[in-house]
Amino acid sequence: MPSNRIDATLTDEQRDQAKAALAALAEALPFLIDLNPDERADSPKFGEKKRSFVSQALTVAEEQPEIFPASFSLAEFRADVQLVEALYPLRHSIEALFGKIDDTYLAAGSEAYAAALLAYQYAKLHNVTTSALEDSLDDLGRRFARKTRKRAPAA
Repeated sequence: MPSNRIDATLTDEQRDQAKAALAALAEALPFLIDLNPDERADSPKFGEKKRSFVSQALTVAEEQPEIFPASFSLAEFRADVQLVEALYPLRHSIEALFGKIDDTYLAAGSEAYAAALLAYQYAKLHNVTTSALEDSLDDLGRRFARKTRKRAPAA
């Protein structure tokens, strides 16, 4: 049997608690938006390295408001920066938690898949002598069926 990096059970109660906590988080942040792929692609890229640039630009804007046209909203700029700074620790915590959930999911899935491969091999060996698992092996074996490639006709 492959190594066992994760040995846990998620109870219905734990799953329901986690889902309720996520729902409460979503409810606590009703202003969250969902960008479509085009909106995401069209937005200027923002990441960790650009946070300090944004903060410094806000400082310049606050110190020299007269250099900006009337159409530039310093209040809106300030509000966006404040929202970024307020969301940052939440985002960081959620990313860390998601990383752990993703790693646990991957480890459990990898272990389950490795065990399934062994179960399939043992079933194939058992089937050689008994033929009792033919239907089950056909279903399992579809996972490994190769798709044939169509060749282009020769000229």
